[in-house]
Amino acid sequence: MNIQERLFALRDERYAAFTAKLIPTVDPDRIIGVRSPHLAQLAKELKGTTEADAFLLQLPHRFLEENGLHAALLSGMKEYAIVVEETERLLPYVDNWATCDTLSPRCFVRHTEDLLTRVRRWMASSHEYTCRFGIGMLMRLFLDNHFQREYLGWVAAIDREEYYVKMMQAWYFATALAKQWDATLPYMSRGRVGEWVRRKSIQKAIESFRVPEEHKEVLRKMR
Repeated sequence: MNIQERLFALRDERYAAFTAKLIPTVDPDRIIGVRSPHLAQLAKELKGTTEADAFLLQLPHRFLEENGLHAALLSGMKEYAIVVEETERLLPYVDNWATCDTLSPRCFVRHTEDLLTRVRRWMASSHEYTCRFGIGMLMRLFLDNHFQREYLGWVAAIDREEYYVKMMQAWYFATALAKQWDATLPYMSRGRVGEWVRRKSIQKAIESFRVPEEHKEVLRKMR
């Protein structure tokens, strides 16, 4: 079987209907219905094969799960230069939050200096999910040892109306409140970020188990 046939062999039609509700930006006819553990297992089986190499060249894909498998394969590759090139080739075809968030190459952790310039360029992209991906990378890789206060301003300066960009901004600030409280708290004052993002960030932080209760009390007063 080719890769598309293997995906259809894993199909769960009830899960496909459930996925269509979670990812409304994708036409239901483009959703096969493959559960995430099965997709991850298939990526593991294909890793390093000539079949996987050929599949990665086949853009654009038709089905959501093909894009998800593509993102999972890239996320597991070790060769940074190749992964960066292939990531930038895939990003224009990403049309939903799930594929965007699946794409998280592990090799990026070891190349943060080079990656930071790319992250800022991705965040400035007019393409909704490339922008979301850039914010996500800044959140995953630059809120701990590599954190700089100016990065908060980069995210705050993004003024976009797309829902999935604003949600990632809120996710970024909620995570920053958990990891970099003192630097992030001023951004929760009115006027520092868009009001929708500010309120959603506070909501997410209050709901997070990583934010201590005394900090949640401060945030509740800022709503």
